[in-house]
Amino acid sequence: MWKSFRKTVRPMLIRLGYQIGLELPQPTQVVTALEIHPDRKADLRWESGFSTTPEIASHTYTDAYGNRCRRFVAPAGATTIRFDAIVEDSGLADESGPDIGETPIADLPDSCIGYMLGSRYCETDHLGALAWNLFGHTEPGWARVQAITDYVHNHLSFGYGYARSTRTAAQAHEERVGVCRDFAHLAIAFCRCMNIPARYVNGYLGDINVPADPAPMDFSAWFEAYLGGKWYTFDARHNKPRTGRVVVARGRDATDVPLVHTFGPHTLTKFEVWTYEQDAERKLVRNAQPMAQRQINAAA
Repeated sequence: MWKSFRKTVRPMLIRLGYQIGLELPQPTQVVTALEIHPDRKADLRWESGFSTTPEIASHTYTDAYGNRCRRFVAPAGATTIRFDAIVEDSGLADESGPDIGETPIADLPDSCIGYMLGSRYCETDHLGALAWNLFGHTEPGWARVQAITDYVHNHLSFGYGYARSTRTAAQAHEERVGVCRDFAHLAIAFCRCMNIPARYVNGYLGDINVPADPAPMDFSAWFEAYLGGKWYTFDARHNKPRTGRVVVARGRDATDVPLVHTFGPHTLTKFEVWTYEQDAERKLVRNAQPMAQRQINAAA
């Protein structure tokens, strides 16, 4: 279960961004899902804007899940894409509601139905019997989703060295290892097996109001479950309310929201992500360099 957690009620500014390097053998179409989600665009206080080296024309579009994606054709050779921004955040930790019940299937919005079905990484057909054996006795609603989150948190061991792009929820359960996307996929699959709509989320999550993680910064993945007529955040990897989440994209699973998708081979040469609380008294200088960029293992 989540341990007690002191909520932060002080609004804050969060500095976030990325720098990603690609090496391509030929001109290649690229689609990214790296824009801040439209839900948080109103909170932007400053942004550098998307930029590339070499300079490349691009355009954005909205996908079927409401995410803002970007398309461009990268030339052969090295391409670097960058983004830097400051977002205002309420400073509140993830909302919790232990007494919230489930929404009856008949009362679910039509938009939720797709998030109750199996998907590429969330094989409800393989996990249904196990889910009901594990969680069928739990109280429907928040308690059941929390029981699922607790189970996944305790069942899987986290490590960047465990990353594998083809691992499914059922395989993660069997192997008992994974990265944040595997934790999310397994929890999502269990929720759907129990007739609870659940969707995959990726975004920024800095070490705000928690001890600093010595591992290099990365994007993070968590999930949302639909309970009592509303979507709520759950995080099977960390399994406690966190402050400062900034959503980038949502979908059925990671298939729908790849951070960078190239229609052809590529080599990832650089992957830097930063997200941290900005000193509120610091002037927001357009050409300011990120203060907490950390190189991460491209294989992660």
